[in-house]
Amino acid sequence: MNAALKAADPYMAVKNSFGFDGEWLIVKEEKFRVSGKIYLLAFGKAACAMAKAAYEVLGEKIAEGLIVTKYGYAANCVDDSKITVIEAGHPVPDENSMRGALAGVELAEKVGEEDLLLVLISGGGSALFTLPEDGISLDDKIQTNELLLKSGAKIYEINTVRKHISKVKGGKLAKLVKGTVVSLILSDVVGDPLEAIASGPTVSDPTTFEDAHRVLRLYGVWDKLPESVRKHIEKGLRGEAEETLKEDLPNVHNFIVGSGAIACEAAKRKAEELGFNAHILTTTLEGKAREVALAIGSLIQEIASRNRPFERPAVLIAGGEWTVTIEGEAGLGGPNQEFALSIARKIAGLNAVVLALDTDGTDGPTDASGGIVDGSTLENLKTAGIGVEEVLKKHDVYRALEKVGALLKTGPTGTNVNSLVIAVIP
Repeated sequence: MNAALKAADPYMAVKNSFGFDGEWLIVKEEKFRVSGKIYLLAFGKAACAMAKAAYEVLGEKIAEGLIVTKYGYAANCVDDSKITVIEAGHPVPDENSMRGALAGVELAEKVGEEDLLLVLISGGGSALFTLPEDGISLDDKIQTNELLLKSGAKIYEINTVRKHISKVKGGKLAKLVKGTVVSLILSDVVGDPLEAIASGPTVSDPTTFEDAHRVLRLYGVWDKLPESVRKHIEKGLRGEAEETLKEDLPNVHNFIVGSGAIACEAAKRKAEELGFNAHILTTTLEGKAREVALAIGSLIQEIASRNRPFERPAVLIAGGEWTVTIEGEAGLGGPNQEFALSIARKIAGLNAVVLALDTDGTDGPTDASGGIVDGSTLENLKTAGIGVEEVLKKHDVYRALEKVGALLKTGPTGTNVNSLVIAVIP
């Protein structure tokens, strides 16, 4: 786990990706002439680490900057009076999310034709950098966000809706900039589609109002939406509201500098160093947490009992994004905790251990980053009087895992590249 997190470190991802020689900004062998001012805009859960790396390269050349990150994530951030740091709400946006986005818009509009705006984007940017369209209140945006998060919709589907009720997502931020835009992006979306990461504020967007409407209908959210959101999407369906950016702008350049795949590869290398037969099953795992857990658990069961399809000692690694669908009231937990509790049923009695981690260190609205379970966890839960099926039904997994010492707590990791599963079968 530590090897994976280190490889996904946003500071090193930025530091290793670009340089500045006093005249040219160099990103992955591409060069951008800087004849005017350089402005810095960073938002997301890894914003501070990314900004720190950029600041060490550019230093006094930065004319002005803004960093927007999650509460508690601003420790060791850039300390310069020219750079404003705002902490805001995630996964549910708050007033500071809106304040940060407004400040970001003001900064973008200052960038002249000879200037360059360096944008550092990481996961969580959708909530942390929020500016609803006219007529939609922050409360309405929050309510929409909560409905989507509880619906079981995939992150790219949620972002499809977010982009169409936002003034800055779906390439709309990039449209405000007269000068050159260079975006360095840390991906937290399965498959690394640029338009989905933080809802693609600097990227052209293939999704439409029709797509947003379809997602809301598919997950049963449409009739529960605030009236202002429904009205805006209906306006879009009639062609009366601005669509997201539909073509790449010649002054805008986007680069992926870190992802979940890189983290998985590092975990594999570490496992091999330790003498295991290590295998990356996938870096694009998706689905409901309890269901994909059972699928991975079945493979572990086959290896532990029959030494196939991989020989012991084996390590299995998977990255992706799993979801939880909540209907009615729910307890405390998160997708990785639910994954861990669910897989505990499948590996009961086996010589195996499984770790499920949200790489940002925060799984759902909790202080846990996930769970770590082994062949004895299910029996321990029964001894403690905990009914696993009932707990999963109520989505109250945090307290169950806590009671048997199976919660995983890393604290904020400073990165965010999807979720990660590591299974060890000795």
